[in-house]
Amino acid sequence: MIPPKPAARPARVSLWQYARLFRKDILSAQPERLYSAKMAALRTPFFRSYLINQPDLIEQVLRREADDFPKSDRIRAGLAPLLGNSVFVTNGEVWKRQRRIIDPAFESGRLRQAFPAMQAAAEAAAERLEDIARSGPVEMEAFCSHVAADVIFRTLFSIPIENQTAAAVFHEFQAYQRAAPILNATALLGLPAWWPRLTPRRLRVPARRIRGLIRDLTRARAGLIAAGAAPDDLATKIMTTADPETGETFGFAEMVDQVAIFFLAGHETSASALGWALYLLAHNPAWQERMVAESSKASGGFSDVAKLGAARDVFREALRLYPPVPMMVRENRCPKRFRDRDIAPGAQIVISPWHLHRHKLYWDDPDAFCPERFATARGKDGLRRAYLPFSQGPRVCPGAGFAMVEGPLILSRLVSKFRFSPVEGAPPVPVAQLTVRSDRGIYLTCETR
Repeated sequence: MIPPKPAARPARVSLWQYARLFRKDILSAQPERLYSAKMAALRTPFFRSYLINQPDLIEQVLRREADDFPKSDRIRAGLAPLLGNSVFVTNGEVWKRQRRIIDPAFESGRLRQAFPAMQAAAEAAAERLEDIARSGPVEMEAFCSHVAADVIFRTLFSIPIENQTAAAVFHEFQAYQRAAPILNATALLGLPAWWPRLTPRRLRVPARRIRGLIRDLTRARAGLIAAGAAPDDLATKIMTTADPETGETFGFAEMVDQVAIFFLAGHETSASALGWALYLLAHNPAWQERMVAESSKASGGFSDVAKLGAARDVFREALRLYPPVPMMVRENRCPKRFRDRDIAPGAQIVISPWHLHRHKLYWDDPDAFCPERFATARGKDGLRRAYLPFSQGPRVCPGAGFAMVEGPLILSRLVSKFRFSPVEGAPPVPVAQLTVRSDRGIYLTCETR
């Protein structure tokens, strides 16, 4: 079974047709040739855009000359109501300062400390699935969203999602995701930064509620820190870490912004990856049995995470086939030359993990589910040169290590307790919302072992 992917658009369409397709789903709006091209250009009356699939060019943009390619404000405009001035959207010295404060919270030693909270969330997920699976097939995207949100709240604020405030944030975020476009329309036109961005009420309202709830959590934690009674979790670590260059910590408003992106990045991306991983496993029962066999040999400690090789390869392959963030956009600040083309300042440089991860030049059977590929020389080369679910370079996701512990752990726990199988009907087709989700939900049968 070849996992589903969206059909590509016709090779040539008008700008108007492209805009309509783009607003509906950016994946199916792209032509088939992007799965084999090293570079492609899109010119419109409003901007110039270049999609690059060549590993050395990607490394130039994301790693070697990262300061010359800041994040594009076109993406920031669509997320500003929720994320404010968080590390995900800032550039330059502001971003560097934010990363200096945030990065220590995600060092390997902190992962060990966060592991018991992840385990508790995995156990709670297994118990919850046992209850809801009695009623028939389970919609796994909604289930995985709940699981990933539980992990975030347990590791960030030491509260399970059953906490009233945590549950409220989760439900408001579901409303925000359903309404949020990838790009703000006024940003797509390339209007000046001072031009007001038109944010519809369906986005403003849930964003305002989410940020209000996050402010309450942050304010309560600040009080515990001041009283010397705060738990040693991620929120406490981030709120008390000082910038090594200035000695300053995050202010209250800054911390609210950072918590918003931790929730978005840590919850939404993990939920996407877990849902697709379980879908892939449902169609590949042999891999389920391999995971059951390896989990039976693990004692449950943090050191056993390294023993979950099959679970890690399955999760890694799910991230390859369905990267949660399908495209990243940078803006060219200086004149550059790519593949004998002059790239003028202001051009939009698009790096597409979706196309890179399925690129015919870098992967064998790129559309197939083959977790075993990572043991081959070709697969290892693909991992090194053409695999970036967490980006790379200075702006690599600070939670990448966190995700690579969380994902295999939860998959291993669920598969050790349940046998997953597909339901009849048309397969789900991936579409790009805030992350890569399905067009109709991912329904699976979950049978207790």
